[in-house]
Amino acid sequence: MIRRSAVVLLLFLAACGQEQQDPVLKSELTSPVDVTLHWRPEAGSAGQVVEYANTRDGDYTILEFATPAKNTYEHPDLIPETEFYYRVRPYTGPASVTVDVTLPPGDEVPEIEGPDWTAPVKTGGGGTPVASPEAAAADLKAEVKHANGILFTWQDRASDEDGYLIEVRPAGAADYRVAVQLDPDTTSYGVITLPDEKTATYRVRAFRFGSPSNLTHQTTGKA
Repeated sequence: MIRRSAVVLLLFLAACGQEQQDPVLKSELTSPVDVTLHWRPEAGSAGQVVEYANTRDGDYTILEFATPAKNTYEHPDLIPETEFYYRVRPYTGPASVTVDVTLPPGDEVPEIEGPDWTAPVKTGGGGTPVASPEAAAADLKAEVKHANGILFTWQDRASDEDGYLIEVRPAGAADYRVAVQLDPDTTSYGVITLPDEKTATYRVRAFRFGSPSNLTHQTTGKA
């Protein structure tokens, strides 16, 4: 029993040493007030969430939902002489079928009259775990409200999602990007589009966060 315990302890220490030598996330100060992150993406994930806080145990703020293949992020123009802690988390979950939207010409965003169609609506409560492809949002529809506004509606079929993402791929773009992060059970949201989204493809993803990576820490210098 003593020998077996010693072997287990050695294996544990070796694993810890390997994690320290080969962390998922690394960071570097590329100037006194600029930080660049590098990470190893998790295979099979829908992407990585990049987050930071100013204390190790503080509230972490999302900087980006990175695409699956992306493995670097630049955090520029930071507050001088301040601590920054970073982590990444994979996220997973099935995406809905896509919808293509072409908006009419114009760049005006008119005032909303009547009920606010852009506000999120939560009427969901599906019964399928996000790990199943059957948890993908169903019946996704896009209603053009004006030259820069689209109302999306869908059916929530997921039971344990951390939320929903509306993802967009502008015409000519290679990858989708996250346009909006929404709460669990959301089934409707109105998007005010960006200039490059006049013609674009959209989808909705029920998602769950994975475990966070190691933390990496930098202290900015004087500006």
